[in-house]
Amino acid sequence: MVKPGILESPETDLSESLSLPWHVVVHNDPVNLMSYVTMVFRRIFGWDTERARKHMLEVHTKGRSVVWSGRREQAEHYVQQLHSFLLLATLEKSS
Repeated sequence: MVKPGILESPETDLSESLSLPWHVVVHNDPVNLMSYVTMVFRRIFGWDTERARKHMLEVHTKGRSVVWSGRREQAEHYVQQLHSFLLLATLEKSS
């Protein structure tokens, strides 16, 4: 029963939304060189050159690449790191 003057809000499971896999997506931009993007991926994610180049080329040819998936807190950290290197990155909830 809802009391007068009290708005009913839909129940949300905060812990579930935080623990869902979140994707870190890097988007193509006309500014950064491909070699620079490769270097940033290697530095942030600790990838070898081959894996970093694969994702860089995906960003370049497809316009975006999912570079990491996992818990939201870590995903936010990676987006922040990518921004510090001036890469265009976003956080997306997996569907």
